[in-house]
Amino acid sequence: MYSKAFIPYRGYYSSPFARWQGSLQNEHSVELAAATARRWLAAKGLEAKIFDYLFLGKTVGQLYSFQAAPWAAALIGATEIPACHISQACTTSTTCVNQAAASIETGLYKNVFCLMTDRCSNGPHTVWPNPAGPGGTVIAENWMMDNFKDPWGGVEMIQTAENVVKKMGGVTKEDCDLVTLRRYEQYQEALANDREFQKRYMFPVEYKRGRKETGLLEADEGVYPTTREGLARLKPVLEGGVHTYGTQTHPADGNCGIIVTTRERARELSSDNSVEIQVLSYGSARAPKAHMAMAVVPAARMALEKAGVGLKEVKVIKTHNPFAVNDLYLAREMNVDVTKINNYGCSLIYGHPQGPTTGRGIIEMIEELVILGGGYGLFTGCAAGDTSAALVVKVS
Repeated sequence: MYSKAFIPYRGYYSSPFARWQGSLQNEHSVELAAATARRWLAAKGLEAKIFDYLFLGKTVGQLYSFQAAPWAAALIGATEIPACHISQACTTSTTCVNQAAASIETGLYKNVFCLMTDRCSNGPHTVWPNPAGPGGTVIAENWMMDNFKDPWGGVEMIQTAENVVKKMGGVTKEDCDLVTLRRYEQYQEALANDREFQKRYMFPVEYKRGRKETGLLEADEGVYPTTREGLARLKPVLEGGVHTYGTQTHPADGNCGIIVTTRERARELSSDNSVEIQVLSYGSARAPKAHMAMAVVPAARMALEKAGVGLKEVKVIKTHNPFAVNDLYLAREMNVDVTKINNYGCSLIYGHPQGPTTGRGIIEMIEELVILGGGYGLFTGCAAGDTSAALVVKVS
């Protein structure tokens, strides 16, 4: 359990997420994230020089990825600090926050910035020399498309979800449709009153429309309208399966930032120092081979145990749920109401840029806890390689 790691209230932001091949498809993810973070810091009247370390979370290769972390620190204006690049698939943000919290807890650093970003659009196509290949042919990888398949599990990601469906028994396409419909309804609540909830944390991102024209993305782009009838018409992607293209997430582009610091510094940086946000614990797990969705439960249980918090004490549960079965499995194994988790939205609806996905979920969890007057929040989400990571926070 951590006792010294805190997040300032409103010491975080998320950009809107754009469906891949949308408005952000041509932006370099590191440059875009740094530019957005720099604008956000300026809007808060903060200088990047307050940070003594930066964790950069990014999973999709971009030009100069080798230099990405210290480059990002320099681009936000923190030219004198070192940085570390973390790439842990879908749990990247959760792990960045944990690494920052551990650094604060041990006294290694006092004020850390976590910057998470990715551009799934226009992913790199990589080649490696292969002198032993016939005629010297190269080894090639399509960075995004090829990694929808797990090289260890040997199957596509969606197959791992269907494997969990078979393990559970009795899960139908209609069950998955209903979860997705509920998640869409919850997302609509975040859009109510002129996006009142989203405006608590969302920061617009500037992007290039052309050589001389700049666009401003202020809200999520590419979220599909979802209805019971529309979902019912869709056929399962895999023969004999229950997941359609409507009951799984979509790749996206975006970025987010979270400050992790000491209790005293959090009060100084907070938008309201009567609100205190403490990072309590982290959990991780690996499910049986090719059963990715199952990993969310042991990771959640580990985080709760480390925090010394019982599930009945948790007010808000948020998940990264690339497939509807993720939430169905969590609900069954942990005896929670599947309709009451992921209020105000989740990656199943607004998309999955990978690096910043769980960061946005953690931020939304914090804001919901503030609305509820405080309490414990649990975030858990799966990741490639049948893994998962979870985080417990306390809002006072």
